[in-house]
Order: sequence, then C-alpha cells, then structure tokens
Amino acid sequence: MASEIVPYKISIPSSRVNELNKKLANARFPDVADEGNWERGPPIPNVRRIAKHWHQDFSWSHFEERLNQFPNYEATISVDGFKSFKLHFIHQKSTAPDAIPLIIFHGWPGSFYEVAKVLPLLAASRPAFHVIVPSLPNFGFSERIEKPGFGMKQYAETCHKLMKGLGYEQYAAQGGDWGSSIARIIAILYPQSLRAIHLNMVAANPPPVTAPMSFLRFLFQHFLNLYTPHEASGLRDAQSFQGSRDGYFQFQKQRPNTIGVALADSPVGLLTWIYDKLVTWTDEYPWTDDEVCEWVSLYWFSRAGPAASVTIYYEAFRGEWVSDAGIYTQGTKMGFSYFPKEIFRTPSLWNKQLGDVVFEREHERGGHFATWEKPEAIVEDLRVMFAQDGRAYGAFKR
Repeated sequence: MASEIVPYKISIPSSRVNELNKKLANARFPDVADEGNWERGPPIPNVRRIAKHWHQDFSWSHFEERLNQFPNYEATISVDGFKSFKLHFIHQKSTAPDAIPLIIFHGWPGSFYEVAKVLPLLAASRPAFHVIVPSLPNFGFSERIEKPGFGMKQYAETCHKLMKGLGYEQYAAQGGDWGSSIARIIAILYPQSLRAIHLNMVAANPPPVTAPMSFLRFLFQHFLNLYTPHEASGLRDAQSFQGSRDGYFQFQKQRPNTIGVALADSPVGLLTWIYDKLVTWTDEYPWTDDEVCEWVSLYWFSRAGPAASVTIYYEAFRGEWVSDAGIYTQGTKMGFSYFPKEIFRTPSLWNKQLGDVVFEREHERGGHFATWEKPEAIVEDLRVMFAQDGRAYGAFKR
C-alpha cells in the first residue's frame, strides 16, 4: 500500500548542475559525413547547437522553480517481493464532488512533465477530474528499483497502490507508450478499481479464429484492402518502424546496461538519444531548444539516473505479465484517440478486440507525445468519453 504521502520539492544540488556544465563544456563531437537530414539520425549541427544552448543559456534553476509550482508529492510504496521505495507524483485535486480520479501515465522518453499543458485544461473541465501523474519507478524523481525483476505487473501494482493510498477506490487511466500496457494490466489485475481507460497509442493483434465473425470481417477487410486511409497509413508506419526505426527498442530491450553506461556518463549522448525521438515521433512539432533541454534535463537529473529508465524495456518482456499487443481488458470501458504520426497504430477492427470500446476519434494532426503536441485535443476527447450521459461515466459507482 502507499503510505507516508507528503509534499515533495524538487531540489537538485548546484554541484550536479556544475558537473553537467563541465561535461557539456568538454563534449567531443564526431567528424562524420552529415548531409543535414535525418537519415543517419539527428544532424550533428543541431546537436551542437542544442548542447551549446544547454550549457550557456538554459537555466535549470528557473525550470526547477516552474516544476515546483505543480502540486508535487511523494509516497512510500510497498510492492510484493521488493523493498519499499519513494514514488514522486503530481496530484491536482478538483473541488467538484463528482470528479473522476484520472491517473495519467508517461512512457519513454517522456516524464510526468508531459502533462504540463493539459493540467490547466483539466482543472477547468466538465466532467471534472482529479489528476494523478506518477513518475514511474526508475524515472523522474521516483527512486530506482535495485532488485531485478520489476516488470509490468510491478508497475501496475505500484500505480494501483498509489491510487488506493490516495483514497480512490475507483478510477480511470490515460496513457500512451508504456502507459498503454500498464493501464491494461491494471484493468486485468484490479478490474473493480480501474473502470475506464483512454489510450493515445493503440496496438492490437488481428481478430483470432476463436472469434469467427470478427475473424471473417478481418479476412474480408484485409484481402480486399478495405482499410481507411488512416488505418492503411498506420499499418505502413508500423512496418517501417519495425524494419528501420526500432533499433533503440531492441538495444534497450536486449542490452540495457550497454546503452545505460553511455547515457549515464555523457549528457550529449543522452541529448542525442532522446532528441532523435522527440523530432521523429512527432508531427512536425516545432521543438524549441529550451523544450528539448527541459525534457533531457529531467533524465539527466532524475533521482535514479538516466540509465535506470531503459531497464523497463528489458523487464517488460519477462516475468508473470509481459507487454503484449493482445492484452484484453474484459469489463473495462475503453477509448482511443488516433494521431496520424503515432509511431504505429492498428485498425479499429483489431483494436476492438482489446475490450469494451465506447469511444474512438481520428485526429488530422499529432504524433506520439499527444498531451504535449495536442493538449486541447486530448482533453476534449476525455471530456467526450467521460460525458455524464456516456457509458464510461456510468461505469463508476456513485
């Protein structure tokens, strides 16, 4: 259970900021052929420019001051088989008596900070929401898990126990990336508590032969190529991703220590590794140098260290529950928001195998980091999905 829930203040010692600046000042860049495009990865001039900005212009202290304006808290969490650890989270409470508790999950290379733009919108929302945003263990300002074997089941248990410790017997969840798997596993393990899930990254397997009607519809749709333009594009993107853009995934899944050493020691290496995803996973989002430095700094100054975050890729495919596109959540209401530049997506017919789908919406713009790129769109979808006359709202006992 979650205990010792107390306010939390982010405070990075000046010695660590000075250490970062020394490393940035002494950074070495490769002399490689650079055509100025992204075919080989981030263009070296871009990385040089942002590293210089990080060193000379970016102010961690000013950013830290802004972060501390959020309602930050810390809880002590006990997970079966592991030592208790500290979990950082944001808790924005609504004054509305009928507010829905909503836990929002980040993934990699995101953080709790992804919700910065949606928090004020959700504060003014009807229906109303209590918003809870944890830094997942090994991320942000949560502690590192020292013992191997902390996989999807443990992430799910952690977040469920946080919600119970806050007094929320029933709640909803929103997420993409790792949040998509964590939310669905919570729904399986604790179905009486997690009543509805909204996802902005959706991946499912085709309907199986054990569901004959859906399977026949799949065969008809697939062989006649009756996918919508968005669905066809999503399938092409998925094939492209698995063939030429998932190198980071395989590396972090198979050899987390190898990449971890580089990320822990080199801020420019960390910058390049994350910046690559920020640009290529978004829909022409105009990242400023300050924004990139903010996102990367949250990894460099993370409580567990930059290397800890990639271990989720190794652990997620081991243990009792593993990350899988076919996770079915019986009884939990599901809603999906589709963004065209998401790294991959599967067709609606496939996705309806995941549970009781009560909401779907296609968006014309947006990518992987939807709460950052398109905060108004995400909040509007949540408002519609959880409208008081809808099935998602009705799933909560009052």
